[in-house]
Amino acid sequence: MSGALSVLSAVFWGLTVLSLLVFIHEAGHYAAARAFGVRVTEFMLGLPCRWRLSRKSRKVGTEIGVTPILLGGYNRICGMEPYEEKNLANALACVQKHGRIEAKALAEELKISEDEATAALATLCDWASIRPFYNPDLGEKPGQSEWPAAFETQARDACGLTEYDRGHDFSREGATKAGAARPLDGDAGVFLSQERGRTYLGTGFFKRLVMLVAGPLVNILFAFVVVAGAFMVTGVSVASTEPVVGAVTEGSYAQACGLAAGDRIERVGDTEVGSWSTLVAAMKPYLEGGVDFTMLIERDGSEVEVNIDLSDGEATDVLGISSQVSIYHPNLAEAAGLTVRYGQSVASYVIKLIIPQETMEVLNQSTSIVGISVMASQAAQIGVSSLVLLAASISMSLGFMNLLPIPPLDGGKILIEVIQLIIRRQLSFKVQNAISYVGLAFFVFVFVVVLKNDIFRYVIG
Repeated sequence: MSGALSVLSAVFWGLTVLSLLVFIHEAGHYAAARAFGVRVTEFMLGLPCRWRLSRKSRKVGTEIGVTPILLGGYNRICGMEPYEEKNLANALACVQKHGRIEAKALAEELKISEDEATAALATLCDWASIRPFYNPDLGEKPGQSEWPAAFETQARDACGLTEYDRGHDFSREGATKAGAARPLDGDAGVFLSQERGRTYLGTGFFKRLVMLVAGPLVNILFAFVVVAGAFMVTGVSVASTEPVVGAVTEGSYAQACGLAAGDRIERVGDTEVGSWSTLVAAMKPYLEGGVDFTMLIERDGSEVEVNIDLSDGEATDVLGISSQVSIYHPNLAEAAGLTVRYGQSVASYVIKLIIPQETMEVLNQSTSIVGISVMASQAAQIGVSSLVLLAASISMSLGFMNLLPIPPLDGGKILIEVIQLIIRRQLSFKVQNAISYVGLAFFVFVFVVVLKNDIFRYVIG
C-alpha cells in the first residue's frame, strides 16, 4: 500500500511542478504576443483536448482554461505555421461576401482545386480571420480530426476588429455577427495585409524574436527571483578560514586519533598554522606519504598534542576533518550575483548537451520526468520551501534548454528566423519540417537515455 502511495505522490507532484513550469513558460509567449497585438485564440494548462474547463476573455477573446491532460500547457498564437499566399486574398474576400461558404463552392467560384481552397481556408482559420462552421445536421462537431464542409466570417465590430483584437467594441453600430456577410469595401489585398499584421508571421523579425524568447526568459526570471530570495532568506554556507575543526568524519583517521569538533589546530609537525589553507598545506606531505605526524591543538583553553597514526606508506586524500561553517545572509546585490553565477553553471551544463564529446556524460547525469517526479515528491514531504526551490532549479534548466538551437524548441525556431533573415526569404514548409524531424529524433534519443537511467536509478536500483 505504501509503495502505491509513493507512486501516486510522485505522479501528482511531478505533474504539478512540470505543468506549473510549462504554464509559466507559455504565459511568457502569451504576454509577448498580446503586447504586439498578435491574436491568441487559446491559452491552456494541459495538452490539447476536446474536454476542458475554460472561459473566454471579453477583452481579447482568448479561451483560457485547463484540460484534463496535465502534461504541460500550450498557446494557439495565430499565424505561426508557414503558408502559401497564392489564394488567400480572394478566399478571404469570398468568405466575407457570402458570410458562410463551403470549400467546394469556394473552389468553384475561384476556379481552383478543392484542396487549394481548403488549404487557403485553413490558413485563414489559423489567423482567426474566419472560423470553421460545424454543421450538426452533417454530424460535424468541434474537435473532429477533419475540417468541416463550410467556413464562416468572424464577428467584427464597425472597425473590422474581431474578438481577438484589442480595442474591439461590438456595441457600436456597424458590428456584424459570426456567419454574417460583410463584403469588402476596398482592395482584398489590403484587407489581407491588415489581417496578416495581427499574426505572428505578420510581425517584424525582432518582434517574432521577442515572442520566441519570452517563454524561456520567464522560466529563467522565475528561477532567478526564487533562488535569489532563497539566498537572502535561508543564507549561504560559508567555510571559516580559521584552523578550527568543524566536524569529524565517522570512521576516519581523525576520529581514531581523538580529534573533535571545536579543536583549534596550532601546529602540524614543526609547522605553525594560522589558517585553514596553511593547515591543509602542512598536512599534505604526510598524507601523501602515509607518514605519521603530530598536531598541537588547543582544546578548552589547554594545549594538547595529538599523534596522527596513518597506515604506513599508504597515501590518503583526507584526514577526516572539515572546517567550521557559518550561515551568511547576502544582501540583494550579493544574492543576485550568486544567482547569476548559478545560472551560468546551469547554462554551461545545458550547452554541453549539444557538444558531441560531452553529450553522453550530460545525459548520464540528467533526469527524466520519472526522476523529476520522485524528487518533487521528496521535496514536497520536506516542505513548501524545498518544493519551490526544486521547481526553480528545474525552471532554470527548462529555460536554458529551450534556447538550444534545435527545432522544435524555441531556440530552434529562433535559428530558423535567423536563417530566413540572412537568406531574405521564408524557408519552405518542407524544409522546416525536415529540420524539425531531425530535432525530434535527437530529443527522442535524449528521452530514451535519461528514462532508462531513471528506471535503473529509482525503480530497479
